[in-house]
Amino acid sequence: MKSLKISAQVLTLRKTKLLVFGVLLAISIILPAFIHVQWITGPIINASLLLATVLVGPMEAMLLGLMPSAVALSTGLLPFALAPMVPFIMIANAILIAVFYYSDGQNYFLRIGIAALLKFAFLHFSVVLVMSTMLEGTILSKLAVMMSWPQFITAVIGGIIIYPIIKSYAR
Repeated sequence: MKSLKISAQVLTLRKTKLLVFGVLLAISIILPAFIHVQWITGPIINASLLLATVLVGPMEAMLLGLMPSAVALSTGLLPFALAPMVPFIMIANAILIAVFYYSDGQNYFLRIGIAALLKFAFLHFSVVLVMSTMLEGTILSKLAVMMSWPQFITAVIGGIIIYPIIKSYAR
């Protein structure tokens, strides 16, 4: 009888995680399709990635982190000429998630700051070292700005947005 109760609890937990993942996935996919402003979509997507890390796990969050870039490219938020940048954005999202997850136990805001800094650094150096060999002129300069300090700021804002949720979840 006890194993049936535990099995039911595990099934309920899995359903809850699946529902949370679905909602965060919907936010990450639908929002960029309609709102083409980095200062709005960036914090919300970063918040979704970080929240998924806490609520459903880092691997699921990394899966979620693959979606926004593909949607941004397909909807025009990220111009098609910047398509080669998509894998780097996906890796940067994975860096944000992994650093945040594996630095658990540290000060929350320090975790967010370090994870955001490493995401920004990876994207910035991807543009400098890799994309500068493929692109030039106006496209490269716009990309360099998009993938520099705004990435750090939007990741930090995303972490701040979810702080109250994580605090209440921890209780």
